[in-house]
Amino acid sequence: MSLSSTPTVLFAGDMGARQEPDIRERMTTDWRILKWSDGEDFALFAEKLVEADAIVGGRIRGDWPLAPNLKLYQVPFTGVEWIKPGDVTKGCMVCNTYEHEITMAEYVIAGLLEWEIGMRASDRHFREKGWDRKMPGTGRSHGELYGKTVGIVGYGHIGWEVATRAKAFGMRVCAVSRTDRDTPAPLDWFGTMDELDRLLGESDFVVVTLPLARETRGLFDAERLGEMKPDGVIINVGRGMVIHEESLYQALSERRIGGAIIDVWYGYPTLENLDNPPSKFPFQDLDNIIMTPHNSATTDAMRDRRFDFVARNVDHLARGESLENICFEGTG
Repeated sequence: MSLSSTPTVLFAGDMGARQEPDIRERMTTDWRILKWSDGEDFALFAEKLVEADAIVGGRIRGDWPLAPNLKLYQVPFTGVEWIKPGDVTKGCMVCNTYEHEITMAEYVIAGLLEWEIGMRASDRHFREKGWDRKMPGTGRSHGELYGKTVGIVGYGHIGWEVATRAKAFGMRVCAVSRTDRDTPAPLDWFGTMDELDRLLGESDFVVVTLPLARETRGLFDAERLGEMKPDGVIINVGRGMVIHEESLYQALSERRIGGAIIDVWYGYPTLENLDNPPSKFPFQDLDNIIMTPHNSATTDAMRDRRFDFVARNVDHLARGESLENICFEGTG
């Protein structure tokens, strides 16, 4: 990949433009910096794109011009289901960014512990009623993770981090993925997606880390949720649409499964509607679900790791080195 003596990088969209100062201070190679934010005239974006050797940003809607110099489209987050090779200049590499798997795995374990121990409810009860006329150790018991089974659907970066932490709690851990391979440590068993129903039937907790794709959309419908244990809990940190919205609500409201811990949803705020609800169903009225606003990955440390990665990949391009996390090459 040949670049000019001082190549140009465009930080585009609110995601890219907002992160530009943090990424730029970590870059060790010399670049000409351009910025464009959502809300600015799209013609200005098109003008700057033509000059760019690299772009850092998420989805930019509009009729893109030809960008003959573009060699790297660096997405500063993980999901790239919204873009296809034909959308990108031929020869341009589209790369994504991980670095979220540590904090998401901690979120999952926190959810499992809260589900079993119920610390929030115990705190409320103790504040309101004190000892409640019971001697210590004679009140309501809580559960524990030790000896229970966690099944991981989609065994990538997040899945491995969850598995290592779950194993440290003495849990039995199994996983399924699209790729067939020998059972990797620390799993007790590993299979392909053909064995998903077996995993659902054995698992006390089902952790979904799948990306959204044609074959995963609505994968967990009413029939598949019915394969879970009656007291099984499903945790979704992948993409909301992987679990069929109405089927999940009905399974919870009718108590056909034990519960859910959900961080990814079906409706998200937009600039036009910041009050857009997370679902058309009243999940918030149910007492067997923990709901969080897509923040399982959100820590300052995770952001710093992403800034470091993006800067490093841009530096790789400047030095003619191999890029990391290549998703695909543009064909447009």
